[in-house]
Amino acid sequence: MTNQLGKRFQCEKCGTEVLCIKPGDGGVECCGAAMELMQPKVLPSAD
Repeated sequence: MTNQLGKRFQCEKCGTEVLCIKPGDGGVECCGAAMELMQPKVLPSAD
């Protein structure tokens, strides 16, 4: 799995959130398990 710049990950066990600031190979782990990729937050339109 490749980590992409600007992606957020969250630990399902403890709720820790991580922001990827440097892309690279490998995975993000917390509490002994892989962290889940978070979906982008929907922002209100400026209309």
